[in-house]
Amino acid sequence: MKKNTAGVVAGAASLLILAAFAVILIVPSSREVFKSLSAGHPYLMGFVKFGLLATVGEVLALTIRRRSPAMPYYIGWRMLIWGLIGVAITFMMKTYSYGVAGLMENGLLPGAGESFWSRLLKAFYTAAVMNLTFGPTFMATHKCTDKYLELRHEGVRKPGLKGVVNGVDWHGFVSFTLFRTIPLFWIPAHTLTFLLPAEYQVIAAAALSIALGLILSLKK
Repeated sequence: MKKNTAGVVAGAASLLILAAFAVILIVPSSREVFKSLSAGHPYLMGFVKFGLLATVGEVLALTIRRRSPAMPYYIGWRMLIWGLIGVAITFMMKTYSYGVAGLMENGLLPGAGESFWSRLLKAFYTAAVMNLTFGPTFMATHKCTDKYLELRHEGVRKPGLKGVVNGVDWHGFVSFTLFRTIPLFWIPAHTLTFLLPAEYQVIAAAALSIALGLILSLKK
């Protein structure tokens, strides 16, 4: 009963968070405040966006899998982990975006210019390079944090690095996460993300985590 109540509360909170973000982005005055905060405090806003939205994605995905309201265990730690990931992703999105722009301007990547096709190429280059280099590292790290929380939930008091690493399904990680989701989902989705104004890119990346979680839940 308590678990179901917690699930209902988590589900209701998730819907309220999604509704709040939607209202903020729809209402012109709040949207301007959001843009100003994103530009002035990118890391703090990256923490908030990922901490909230990616955790909402976990709640919704688990609810779909169980077909009843559910709340992931250690949800506070999950929110903190997602927030820190949001800070890292904010930094990396800027790093790769500026890096690719510099390479194109110096003729080290083709397609420099101001046309839509040049912007599309830049977005594709950025998405591809980021997901083929930083992407696997970030995903593997998140796999390990998930496994650590899972082992703690199962009663293992001190899982240790060896226990965590040995517990991860690395074959599934490589064959599915790296070889399928990166080329078929993340690179196309992030190409569209990098076409957006800079202040919306991190929230779009966080929203993609929700989308992928829901897609995988429906698949299962």
